[in-house]
Amino acid sequence: MNFLRRVGAALAALFDADDDPDEPFYDPVHLGAVLVGTMAAAGALYWLLWTLLVYNGGLFVKLGAAWTVVFGGKTLKDFGYNGSFDPGVFQGWLGNLGALVFCLLALAGLYWVYQTGRVRAARREK
Repeated sequence: MNFLRRVGAALAALFDADDDPDEPFYDPVHLGAVLVGTMAAAGALYWLLWTLLVYNGGLFVKLGAAWTVVFGGKTLKDFGYNGSFDPGVFQGWLGNLGALVFCLLALAGLYWVYQTGRVRAARREK
């Protein structure tokens, strides 16, 4: 019985030691927030790229058709356009265009964050 008490005391001392204040603090809530944030960002990126490139043919199909209509001598009817109720290849252009706007806004935001961090780092070095 004494042996079990000593083992129990040794285990308690092993896990009950005081934390070194110079070591980084581990918080499981921060880890969980990082995991949830990463999954949310990955899902948003997937939605954004899927809407931009795949939804109803994607943006590049519509841009190619519009280019051919403007510069290639074809008409909208050649691409299946029969009015606003039957847009043919141009169906879903508003969703593709919205995803392009969001993508450009996200890119501009990331560029702004990068430039702000670079300027702050340069000020700290001086």
